[in-house]
Amino acid sequence: MPLHVPAAPAPALRSVLTALGSPTAVREARPAALRAHQGPLSADHPLPVHVLDGIGRTGVPPRTRLAGWRFLVTGGGRPVAAAEARLTADGWAFAHFCGGPYVTATEQALHQAESLSAGYQPRLLSVPELYMLTLWLHHDIASDGTSGLPAAGDLLVPLAPAPPGIAAHLPQRAADLLPRLSDRLAPPPLLGSTA
Repeated sequence: MPLHVPAAPAPALRSVLTALGSPTAVREARPAALRAHQGPLSADHPLPVHVLDGIGRTGVPPRTRLAGWRFLVTGGGRPVAAAEARLTADGWAFAHFCGGPYVTATEQALHQAESLSAGYQPRLLSVPELYMLTLWLHHDIASDGTSGLPAAGDLLVPLAPAPPGIAAHLPQRAADLLPRLSDRLAPPPLLGSTA
């Protein structure tokens, strides 16, 4: 079933396209694949990036916050990097280019999601405490992609590399995966003192 991708804010897309059109920005980019690519580049697959905060903290309900929009930068029909735009006091601005395994893992997870029978809205969900990034397949396909928590029936697809004990590219219901992540981040029980 096709994914229902929310529209990225036009200023976010413009900031990324301006950076892609700047020889200086591309030449100074960290991802070697982006610097080495010859030919036109495009910004595809806009995904809102949400950060999951409060998971694993007792008495604090988890929450998400929109951190930016990520675009896969493609050249020659394949992803070579990603570009992020962040909301600043002056509006949307280009933040940085990034490379590494999450670029191809994102593309792979998007292809996986397109083969599912239900329709979803794709987002990225970052869990900084675990150095983890997931493709969040949200059930509300009419949402603008900027807010909300993972619902119990939403699917989370951990991107490779996933933390130890978490299977990469295995879609899991949020109701199943989030408690496991919370357990990993919970502080260890206090040990009683000995006299």
